[in-house]
Amino acid sequence: MGIKQYKPTSAGRRAGMVSDFADCTDPRANKPEKTLLSPLPKTGGRNHHGITTSRFRGGGHKRMYRQIDFKRKRDNVEAVVVRIEYDPCRSARIALLQYPDNEKYPLSKSYIIAPNGLKAGDRVMSGETEAVEPRPGNCMPLWKVPLGMTVHNIEMTPGKGGQICRSAGCSATLSAREKDWAQLTMPSGEIRRVSSKCRATIGSVSNAEHMNISIGKAGRMRWKGRKPHNRGTTMNPVDHPMGGGEGRTAGGRDPCSPRGVLAKGGKTRNKRKPGNAAILRRRPAGKHQKST
Repeated sequence: MGIKQYKPTSAGRRAGMVSDFADCTDPRANKPEKTLLSPLPKTGGRNHHGITTSRFRGGGHKRMYRQIDFKRKRDNVEAVVVRIEYDPCRSARIALLQYPDNEKYPLSKSYIIAPNGLKAGDRVMSGETEAVEPRPGNCMPLWKVPLGMTVHNIEMTPGKGGQICRSAGCSATLSAREKDWAQLTMPSGEIRRVSSKCRATIGSVSNAEHMNISIGKAGRMRWKGRKPHNRGTTMNPVDHPMGGGEGRTAGGRDPCSPRGVLAKGGKTRNKRKPGNAAILRRRPAGKHQKST
């Protein structure tokens, strides 16, 4: 796995980078599994009333959503990795698993988030028995994971499915266990505790080089469905409080949003108290806060 940088044949190619897809299994010859695809309609940033709730969204290439198995409930059944695929809906690679046919699960194939190092032909398993070893790709509850191992696709509530550490290159470290709780060190440095019954997948998420890719040109963001971000001072007064005026202006007032919410000097977030799950927040205490 690596990054491919184009020759500067044009201004758009000069800074553009793409993944070389070396970790994928022949992406041109293999097509995604049709039984695990579902339509992904576009909203253009509008809600069901047709009102824009997310600005600068629209257009973009058509995509089909890959149904990912975040729960990994087929316990004690060994699955074979058919291939590693590219997923347009997420930054990580996904792996297609082939399970033996049975009556309980008629669909013998499923997608999972591919951990780093997993390749076609490998075998993975999920469950709580001794047959499930702590290897990359295997899923097990946190009480069974050895301390100090890196995990991803971590559940926050037992049985709900993985919600933490699902993007490219992410992983958390199981640092300690106490009674029915497990302490995890997140990529941000935050220490969080979850139930030991929550499941997690061993290893770190694949495609760690995703963060180093340079988009290179504005048109490539349009392919992703992202439109240009306009400043408030370039708009008309009817569109933004900072708009209007002859020539370029500073806005004539404090920076704010299109609805008039101040952008500097005031709190714009709702008061949020850290729950019992957060032991150490990622932001250190300020000089005006009392240290515990």
